[in-house]
Amino acid sequence: MAPLNVAIAGGHGQIALRLGKLLAARGDSVRGLIRNPDHADDLRAAGIEPVVVDLEQAEPQAVAAAVLGADAVVFAAGAGPGSGEARKQTMDRDGAVRLIEAAKANAIERYVIVSSRGADANAEGDGFAAYLRAKGEADEAVRASGLAWTIVRPGALVNEPGTGRVRTDTGDGEIPRDDVAATLVAVLDTPATAGRTFLLVGGETPVAEAVAQVAAS
Repeated sequence: MAPLNVAIAGGHGQIALRLGKLLAARGDSVRGLIRNPDHADDLRAAGIEPVVVDLEQAEPQAVAAAVLGADAVVFAAGAGPGSGEARKQTMDRDGAVRLIEAAKANAIERYVIVSSRGADANAEGDGFAAYLRAKGEADEAVRASGLAWTIVRPGALVNEPGTGRVRTDTGDGEIPRDDVAATLVAVLDTPATAGRTFLLVGGETPVAEAVAQVAAS
């Protein structure tokens, strides 16, 4: 397989850094979109090219320029647990939409998004419900984009070492961020996962096998 050129939104996030490091280690070209230039050295240390662009504030042309030449984009950005509802909308939802627009501007077909179990555009309430609503709305926009999208919905994220084994039939449970990153690599390597939405938690099936099963479903 030819090396990939991948642009990751939310490049300093815990999953994004793991994903970028995995891709770079095998010879792919990886850039990470970050808002804070102080994070650039962390990306470089992982083999990722930092690109400073604020998905919430930048002009569309700037976001498009940030992903120019990529074979695939990955949306792994998020406002974070301490943010209010407004930022969940402008980051978790609108940021995903801005990345769709940037991909289209560059004729980039492949779009992978890290969503969440329980993501639901119709979720009612504040707090975590606002997060699930923003993620659900982002997922709906991705599905309507016309791109070759894959939506990955992990369960509760933990920092335990990865096991390399997952399950994709439930979101009830935990999954190490290492294994989410490994699954994203497998998704990028498996074009037939386009048009698929799947849950992800720790399990007994090797990552590559689990992703192949998703592609075949």
